[in-house]
Amino acid sequence: MMTQHSGPVPGPSAQSWDAMYRSRDQVFSGAPNPVLVSEVTGLPPGQALDVGCGEGADALWLARRGWQVTAVDISQVALRRAAAAATDLAGRVAWARADLTAAPPPADAFDLVSVQYFPLRREPDHTALRGLLEAVAPGGTLLFVSHDLSGLTPRPEDGFDPADYYVPDEVAQLLAPDWTVQSNETRARTTPPPAGTHHTHDTVLRARRAR
Repeated sequence: MMTQHSGPVPGPSAQSWDAMYRSRDQVFSGAPNPVLVSEVTGLPPGQALDVGCGEGADALWLARRGWQVTAVDISQVALRRAAAAATDLAGRVAWARADLTAAPPPADAFDLVSVQYFPLRREPDHTALRGLLEAVAPGGTLLFVSHDLSGLTPRPEDGFDPADYYVPDEVAQLLAPDWTVQSNETRARTTPPPAGTHHTHDTVLRARRAR
């Protein structure tokens, strides 16, 4: 498993995420993402990687169901909040500060790699994405969930262009032949959209790597 990261993390991105979390006492609901619950319930617990864990609701849900979780985020503020909520889970969650777009996780290490609404920018060589795919152990599961970005227009004033980010269908096309796609679809959200947004649908990819 990854160990607690104490080295430098790229400044501006880490600082902006820290500032976002500091702006409110609690940013997210504290409940696990519904897609995670629906797709992972029934899987035998093992080693899980929670990519961009935020305040830790997904990691805590997994750990309380028997998973050994490595929960990674670039924000130290978010990780401190998450760890404070995990007092009943000693030894079941490793909170790691790291930038997985710059340093890949260990290869073949996780029975579940959960990527929930993680803003992963497209790269010509797909280096960061391939690092996440390679982290899935043989026989393991990838769960890649994002907001449905279809129909969104670029917002140059915010530096946002939906075309800059991977969507699950594109990830599915990059999977090697030893993967089986179990779900690749757009679904209506079962919970209200995040504050200040109009996301009514999610795109969901679940795939299993052969043993």
